[in-house]
Amino acid sequence: MENRLLLQLIIGLLLSAAIAAIARRRRALTSSGAWGAILVGTVTFGFGGWVWGLVLISFFALSSALSRYRQADKRRSAHKFQKGARRDLGQVLANGGLAALLSFVYTLNPIPVLLAAFLGAVATVNADTWGTEIGILSPYAPRLITNGQRVAPGTSGGITVLGTAASTMGGVFIGLLAYLLLSFESMLLGTNPLRISWIVPTALVSGLIGSLFDSLLGATVQGMYYCARCEEETEKRQHSCGLMTSHLRGARWINNDLVNFVSSLCGALIAVALWGVLGR
Repeated sequence: MENRLLLQLIIGLLLSAAIAAIARRRRALTSSGAWGAILVGTVTFGFGGWVWGLVLISFFALSSALSRYRQADKRRSAHKFQKGARRDLGQVLANGGLAALLSFVYTLNPIPVLLAAFLGAVATVNADTWGTEIGILSPYAPRLITNGQRVAPGTSGGITVLGTAASTMGGVFIGLLAYLLLSFESMLLGTNPLRISWIVPTALVSGLIGSLFDSLLGATVQGMYYCARCEEETEKRQHSCGLMTSHLRGARWINNDLVNFVSSLCGALIAVALWGVLGR
């Protein structure tokens, strides 16, 4: 057991370091983000195992690729976001920290409900990322999730049909990937793959609801600011134009990273509840 754990940690470290280095070179991660990715990847792969590690690594790799997809078209709304396409330590921990924590707990007590929580958390952050990166390209103006009012693209709490569809596919992707990987592992170990049939619907539902909860938090409690010079809402305390913004709504201490983390926790709890219905 100890030798296997050590081997998994070493493989996780090497694999995470290689991916972080590539992402850093392609300017998908900052220096702090690269170290965070190495930490989260090593812990998840080392303690959760190769299936958990590959699911999380796939999320990070695809998120980085999507952030660069049609980047020129996204620049018109990039100034609204608190942080850019290069993910820093805070963003990495907000998106992968809960998954890493659950993988460590799983080593101490390997019960299926922790796998459900892990998949719910990753499905949520993946669904949210897909919804944001693809939804911002929608030809139609988003509507605020709370009252349906049309808002400018990139406004926190705004949702579109395209973005919601992308979020749904983001959750499905995590579920399908986990199902295929675990089915392959089941064949190797000689166990029954039908016992994991709950994974895809659980990832779909928890990912979609978790991502919508992220939008709800963004529209209600996340700290938002207003630039008088540009006459627009933003997540930044200092706007891209250089002017200090004024507080508009929400709590100043609740930023996008905290919203992402809380949303991943919401997705994990929803997945646990669904596992209680579908997985037993």
